[in-house]
Amino acid sequence: MRLFCGYVAVDFENVPKPDSPDVMTIQLIVTHAGGAHKDDFLACSLLAHLHGVPIQRRDPTEEDLANPAVCVVDIGGVHDPELKNFDHHQFPRDAPPLCALSLVLQNMGLYDDALAFCAWLRPAEWLDTLGPNETAKLMEIPRAALGSLNSPLDMTLLNRFASHKELDTDSPVYQVMCMVGEDIVNYLRTLRQRLDYLKEHAQYWTIETDGEPIQALFLEQSEAIAADPSFGIHAFIENEGKEDEMQAMVYPDRRGDGYGLSRYNDSQRLDFSQIESHENVRFAHKRGFVAKVSTKDPTQLKELLRLAVVSEVG
Repeated sequence: MRLFCGYVAVDFENVPKPDSPDVMTIQLIVTHAGGAHKDDFLACSLLAHLHGVPIQRRDPTEEDLANPAVCVVDIGGVHDPELKNFDHHQFPRDAPPLCALSLVLQNMGLYDDALAFCAWLRPAEWLDTLGPNETAKLMEIPRAALGSLNSPLDMTLLNRFASHKELDTDSPVYQVMCMVGEDIVNYLRTLRQRLDYLKEHAQYWTIETDGEPIQALFLEQSEAIAADPSFGIHAFIENEGKEDEMQAMVYPDRRGDGYGLSRYNDSQRLDFSQIESHENVRFAHKRGFVAKVSTKDPTQLKELLRLAVVSEVG
């Protein structure tokens, strides 16, 4: 089965599953009843994807907590990865803002990459552990803006999840949860592979201008990245600590035989609408943030970048 995850096209049947020896031993996932939140929903989604076992929404028993074949999530007052207990509510008030999702990601060895490359994770942790007021302060947004970030997808999935006492593989909600868990896992694993690739193959260009030079990241065409050439570039630049230096990205166009030129972090030093009439330009967005060009010649690509430089940033 091949799906597009919103990040990169992944052939899920060919992505290796975790090699942990207990992957096939889990028999049950237990989480709390009542209202559902993003952290317990996503934690259970990851575990459902990994283990394919039923989810029961109830209080755990002492036997559940002592049984490593039962994952107890966001309830039970115990964090013990060896016994598959993933609750955070017993942590002291001044503990780092780790939620049940954080604990499951840590157990999977994916937390550090998720924190670095999934912008949604930290706010999810804050909301679940610190509450909306403190979260809004940390996000530097008005408290009322938090509600604007919710969508009908959030409300429907959480409400449907909360309405069940038990879900198994026949449930549409369970099936969607497995898709969500699968997408997160494969995004993080394929991203790590892409970052390693970019470390080896990405080039940094300096484009001389009448003023301060433009810095661009260039990625050469290759079958290895043909499915989604631009995937991971933003994360790579941030991971390399070059987010304050870079203005442009040049990467293969997956819809054509040339290259895409785009502003990094919407740098106002570039306006690609300035080159829309150039013979090598197939398309330039009227708002100037992206262009698609037919040339593959690095010299010509650098010249197009130079022509797109705004003489004075307003």
